[in-house]
Amino acid sequence: MKLDLYYARRFVQWFLIICGVLSTLVMLIDLNEQIRRFDSEDLSFGQLLGLTFLNLPAAINEFLPLIMILTTIVLFVGLARSSELVVTRAIGRSGIRALMAPVLVSGVIGVLALTTLNPIAAATSNRYNDLAEGYRNGGTAALSISEDGIWLRQGSAEGQSVIRAHGYLGQGNDIILQDVSFLSYAPNAGPVTRILAESAELQDGNWLLTNAKVWPLTVGLVPERGAREHESLLIPTTLTSERIRDTLGAVDGISIYDIPDAISDLGQAGFSTIRYEVLLQVEFARPFFLIAMVLVGAAFTMRHTRFGGTGLAVLMAVLLGFGLYFIRNFAQILGENGQIPVAMAAWAPPIASIMLTLGLLLHAEDG
Repeated sequence: MKLDLYYARRFVQWFLIICGVLSTLVMLIDLNEQIRRFDSEDLSFGQLLGLTFLNLPAAINEFLPLIMILTTIVLFVGLARSSELVVTRAIGRSGIRALMAPVLVSGVIGVLALTTLNPIAAATSNRYNDLAEGYRNGGTAALSISEDGIWLRQGSAEGQSVIRAHGYLGQGNDIILQDVSFLSYAPNAGPVTRILAESAELQDGNWLLTNAKVWPLTVGLVPERGAREHESLLIPTTLTSERIRDTLGAVDGISIYDIPDAISDLGQAGFSTIRYEVLLQVEFARPFFLIAMVLVGAAFTMRHTRFGGTGLAVLMAVLLGFGLYFIRNFAQILGENGQIPVAMAAWAPPIASIMLTLGLLLHAEDG
């Protein structure tokens, strides 16, 4: 037990060190990207740094497999150079048995990433998008889907508008909302206009409303007396069909706890839910994939340094880890496109990775 705790403590120490180093590099690169992206905006260094910090949890969540394999490589190369693995084998404990502590720790880290880091990354990503949209356009643009229909929010320097539609019809690049209402707000003030329309079609930076009725919401004026009806009406918008479709398909800003509700709401609204179904299963399989990364790193670095070729072994471990990561992402894309079943897209890569690396470890241990 003491030996397992020792390996677990060393593993956690190197994990935290590599997380710190990688986080610093990611922040420096992302800060440079924020400076370039908002070069035309009058933002202070503190605002740019805040945007960088908001991107950090999502980056760490994405780089966890790389962090895990680097942690394993550093740990076992160090143990091999200090001959601690030789001593471990000399007391009758196999190398695979010595892997139990790092594997269990990686599984715990995977569960924590699923239950804690994922919601944090989703929240910070949403906050980043809101701030970035506000810095660019002076307002925010958002989309959500609920049982009540589709909700859109668009903003500009002239104010904001909240849009609700009870139906959606998308054909090609066209975005058509059915049974739609617009509620417009003045900057730093209350609502100024309410519009009900039979349909709203997005065309060249404008909403084309059909059979619309407009009520002015002015203090002291009865809205119905000032109401006007229009067979067609153009409403300017900063939204585009690409942004709406990307938002509908975006999964970066959604927490693991909200995915089941999102699947239900999308299904009721008539959208495809397969992307969210794949994402849900991929997140559930994440702890197993992190365990596979630990096994990959150990399979090539548990040999003693006197045999030579440590650099080549490290290179092979990193390349195999990247290869398995690419295969997992490729399988996820195939699942999202409906080419393979959802369960296969999410669970086949981590299970196959564990089986492959266990085979390598058994061959290295027993010949």
